[in-house]
Amino acid sequence: MDDTYDRREWTERFVEIGRKSRVAIQKVARVANAVVTSAAKPPASNAKRGAMRSPLGLFVLSSVIWGSTWFAIRYQLGVVAPEVSVVYRFTLAATLLLSFCAVGGVRLRYSVREHLLMAAQGAFMFCGNYVLIYHSERFLTSGLVAVVFSIIVIFNIVGMRLFFGQPIRFEMITGALVGVGGVVLLFWPELARFEGSAQGTTGLVLATISTFIASIGNLIAAHNYRVGMPVQASTGFGMLYGALMVAVWALVTGVPWTFSATPPYLLSLAYLALFGSVVAFVSYLTLAGDIGADRAGYVGVVTPVVALGLSTVLEGYRWSVPAVAGAILCLLGNLLILKKPAAPMHIQQD
Repeated sequence: MDDTYDRREWTERFVEIGRKSRVAIQKVARVANAVVTSAAKPPASNAKRGAMRSPLGLFVLSSVIWGSTWFAIRYQLGVVAPEVSVVYRFTLAATLLLSFCAVGGVRLRYSVREHLLMAAQGAFMFCGNYVLIYHSERFLTSGLVAVVFSIIVIFNIVGMRLFFGQPIRFEMITGALVGVGGVVLLFWPELARFEGSAQGTTGLVLATISTFIASIGNLIAAHNYRVGMPVQASTGFGMLYGALMVAVWALVTGVPWTFSATPPYLLSLAYLALFGSVVAFVSYLTLAGDIGADRAGYVGVVTPVVALGLSTVLEGYRWSVPAVAGAILCLLGNLLILKKPAAPMHIQQD
């Protein structure tokens, strides 16, 4: 009876969230196809790009979608192991994205070297990052993980300087530090309760390594963009390779393979694959190619603010004074780091 009640309660909650969010989801759906198809086109001048290809449009779209995936992921936890859910998610996303490429005429034949680059992108962005972040949440609250992951913007800034010679502007590093400080205030109660135990330290180490790995994936994706690989194809193959690597990891470590046919699991899986993976990653990686991974990484700072904003509407989250101050700092940091859009790179794409 308890299991039946819990299942019914979760289903009703998910349907209620879906009802409240359907208008926003419908709007995202209308622009999703435009974003995915426009990503293959060479960047045009600011006057000629559509709103969805503009840096602001891509930034907002990826931030809003990833801010909402926190809720969808909750319905992935329980019966199915996290690693297995990641395999399902990115296998489905890769299938959708590569199908879009085939229908849209995007190049799908690549050299061995190009496939190795896409496999490297998948290993860091869709495999190691996700496996470690899920395991870090065994020891840390999601708020602490969000704080740690927000430093990806700093990793990206340093990485762009080391590997691409991108200058570090004062406004950029200041905006990054202000934004990370804002995320700290957003989740200050959870930070205050952190005791620094052995388990907590393990979680911090795992989350930090995961963030560093994700940053490397960002840099590899930026390189793939610069050498002319279409964003959809490189992302689709990267997801496919990443899913295969996570599957191997799950098999080697003895993770049980199960599947849940319940409506909450299936609906959340579909949302995470189509919007949380295909649309959000194509938007984000196109943004990173246009303005640089250093500045695009600020999406990781804004996402928790969006998540708490949605939680206010859907779950009745109440804002504390530190949280409000943190949100303001995140927005101020956003203004600083995106103050002067970088000139877009003109590259040849098939």
